[in-house]
Amino acid sequence: MNKLKSILKGNIRQYAMIIALLFIVIMFQILTKGVLLLPQNVTNLIQQNSYVLILAMGMLICIVAGVFDLSVGSIAAFVGAVSAVFAINLQMNTVLSIILALIIGTLAGAVQGYFIAYAKVPAFIVTLSGMLVFRGLTQVILAGRTLAPFPDDYKIVSTGFLPDFFHGKGLHITTIVIGISVSVILVLLRAIKRNKKKRLRIEVISKSSFALQMVLIVIVFNIFTYWLALYKGLPTVLLLLFAMYAFYAFVTSRTVIGRHIYALGGSEKAARLSGVNTRQVLFATFANMGFLSAAAGIVFAGRLNAATPKAGTGFELDAIAACYIGGASSSGGVGTVIGAIVGGLVMGVLNNGMSIMGVNVDWQLAIKGVVLLVAVLFDVYSKSKSKAG
Repeated sequence: MNKLKSILKGNIRQYAMIIALLFIVIMFQILTKGVLLLPQNVTNLIQQNSYVLILAMGMLICIVAGVFDLSVGSIAAFVGAVSAVFAINLQMNTVLSIILALIIGTLAGAVQGYFIAYAKVPAFIVTLSGMLVFRGLTQVILAGRTLAPFPDDYKIVSTGFLPDFFHGKGLHITTIVIGISVSVILVLLRAIKRNKKKRLRIEVISKSSFALQMVLIVIVFNIFTYWLALYKGLPTVLLLLFAMYAFYAFVTSRTVIGRHIYALGGSEKAARLSGVNTRQVLFATFANMGFLSAAAGIVFAGRLNAATPKAGTGFELDAIAACYIGGASSSGGVGTVIGAIVGGLVMGVLNNGMSIMGVNVDWQLAIKGVVLLVAVLFDVYSKSKSKAG
């Protein structure tokens, strides 16, 4: 029990946000009279908020490094406009147009990263300038008009579904099989990780607590995939999100560059004295943010089936809020990818639930602002309590 308490105490923000997410889901499920968790709406929730989750993963890395990027929404809109010109006006091959758009987004982030890391211009100023520059370029490219529609294969990433190879009737069997397979793999990986910790004499939770945790993971994961199978199965954008999560979770927790990012956010001077190339890390952070902004822009444009001058408005605020709600520290050096995902889901459920209930958009903004403030206050409170302890 003491071991369990110490583990829970060390991850209080993460567990608190998961509990808060469950509470919000249950609350809106009741208030919307069951509409929130209908299989079709769950799928819609994933597709509708996919761009926020993509941006949140990149923004998490920025915040952990001690900075943030205000230009992500404008870069997303700019890349969406560029890819629309490639795919619609120039009738370029869809794959090629997406690859070129991703490269352009990465370069946009890299240019900002150069000014921040090497020219030593504050990130706030550079990304604020970038927000204005790329918003203006989007207006220029689209000439203030909406460009549509995209080719069908362009929209597959954002609105497509994995085909059912078992041809189930009324139930997407492939999704069920994938759910069972992935849950088994997750349990095995957790068991291997636990055994490795035990061999290294690192504190772990008891067998009974671990078994309960694994049973809950299997149940929740398979109920989720079964629910998706009741509609059209796994959305392709969910597969993309899962692949991105796996990659960035691995990079931040298992690689040297991940440790360098956390070191940079903890103390830039200490990291530099320890041999970390802080300029290179900071540059890579913004180049990566540009890439993910481009990915979010492509996903959003595909879902909307159009490139519009107003696309991306407020994306940066949603991404930053998702990270802070999910446990990232405003002072840098603290945060996890799964926390950013949970924070993004909190924002998504709030948006979706309030929209179903017909809550005015102005009130939606006010409520989200309060949620963000409470999350940051909780971070400050947790830090002061840990220092006092």
